[in-house]
Amino acid sequence: MVDHAQKLADHVWQRYNAKERLIRYAVLLVTLMVVVWAVRDIDIFWPWVWDAPNQISGLGARMWPPSAAGLGNIVNALIETVHIATLATFLTIFLALPVAYIAAQNTTPNRACLWLGRFILVSSRSVNTIIWALLFVAIFGPGVLAGILAIVFRSIGFIGKLMGEAIEEIDRRPVEAMEATGASKAKVIAYAIVPQVMPAFFAIVILRWDINIRESTVLGLVGAGGIGVILQGSIDTFAWPTVATILLAIILLVLIGEAVTSLLRRKVL
Repeated sequence: MVDHAQKLADHVWQRYNAKERLIRYAVLLVTLMVVVWAVRDIDIFWPWVWDAPNQISGLGARMWPPSAAGLGNIVNALIETVHIATLATFLTIFLALPVAYIAAQNTTPNRACLWLGRFILVSSRSVNTIIWALLFVAIFGPGVLAGILAIVFRSIGFIGKLMGEAIEEIDRRPVEAMEATGASKAKVIAYAIVPQVMPAFFAIVILRWDINIRESTVLGLVGAGGIGVILQGSIDTFAWPTVATILLAIILLVLIGEAVTSLLRRKVL
């Protein structure tokens, strides 16, 4: 009895036993090997990496002080950027909600519609906004229309997926009660489903609008309108003080968008 108590007193608690520690070390080793393999495989030109601090300081010196020349064009481009994000978000609502309805398991008409809806959502989220913009610039030519469509096709997956999940989480009792009274499908949607998902709907749309403002700032790099057009032109002509002004304007726009979305969430939700 004394020997057993002494063994317990001498025992040092350890979070993992020998087998668990061996597995953890093996996982860490494999992870390290994968990272090393990835770094070697992408063929980084290391002299440029070591010289990056000098290049950054030199670029910063060329960008300072920011230039006020063309400030009016920059403001107009920022307004255009906001218009792209706002119109795209508005159009997305009408396209994403039907997709969300058929992609939710408790409202989809059948399995074929379910998989069609989920295929649309996955396809939308799988392609980056810049890729969508490149496609629409090739179809419609450079301009705002290509940017709006790029944001729309990217946003369908975001809004549709989150709204579909919100629909799946609704309380089924109001739906079943209205169906038991013989209410039409449209009335069930309007009076039993919509009131339950409206808070989620406003939160999702406001969040997506905020994201779309950020994404709209880079569409011009591929010719899809917005502040990115002026930014790309300034970079191509080495007008670094103007580039600094544009970057500061983009940061200010994003901060204003963040403040507006925070205010809207407090007022609406």
